[in-house]
Amino acid sequence: MSGPLLEITGLTINFGGLVAVDGVDLSVNTGEIVGLIGPNGAGKTTVFNCISRFYEPVRGTIRFKDRDITRARSHEIIRFGIARTFQNVELCRSMTTLENLLVGEHAVMRGGAIRDGLRLRGVGADEARATARADEMLDFLGLTGHRDSVVSTLPFRLQKLVELGRALVSHPGLLLLDEPSAGADHRESQGLADLIRRIRERFDLSVLVVEHDMSLVMGLCDRLYVLDFGRRIATGAPSDVRRNPVVIEAYLGEPELEVSDA
Repeated sequence: MSGPLLEITGLTINFGGLVAVDGVDLSVNTGEIVGLIGPNGAGKTTVFNCISRFYEPVRGTIRFKDRDITRARSHEIIRFGIARTFQNVELCRSMTTLENLLVGEHAVMRGGAIRDGLRLRGVGADEARATARADEMLDFLGLTGHRDSVVSTLPFRLQKLVELGRALVSHPGLLLLDEPSAGADHRESQGLADLIRRIRERFDLSVLVVEHDMSLVMGLCDRLYVLDFGRRIATGAPSDVRRNPVVIEAYLGEPELEVSDA
């Protein structure tokens, strides 16, 4: 593969008369953790929804591993190697923690629903391997004690971990994290940053993260992109972005931009 792992060029989408994302360029290189930040309503999650193919851009291209996925179907994206979490947790709430992870496994298993439903040769062995991989992921995320709990009974913080596990069991090359620290206190956010770094190393993947916690992204990300009113207004290393006067102006009234150097 030549060039970036993910490359977005001129991405534009509008909803009626509102231009939500306007000509955005963005790239993620192999092994990078890249942050996408900006005030509320800047278009960050909309970019994620275009990558995931939930939204159809009116202009621009999205390339992943040198493949043009701009017009791909949403269910193909996970098979290409892109997995995500959501700002509001999206789980099968009546299922257990283990069952939710198995849903992520089945999304990329080659057998397909017909083969599984007919219990054709090899299905039992595939299921056993999928369960073993899911159990390994539960152990990695510290969720083994909640393996058989119905996810709707779990605290929000643990539901976020279950959703993260479901994304990881699909073996992505790129992980999209939408507001992973939502509901977390400062100590939990720092623990989350450590976890994301361990995920990058353990699973050899890249991460694109949308986040409002400036302390988290400044200490975690290799590079940042800043959106405001759907346009990219800055990009660069966190140390450069935090001193950018255009970024500071965009964040007026957003005191969390003022983070320490520690």
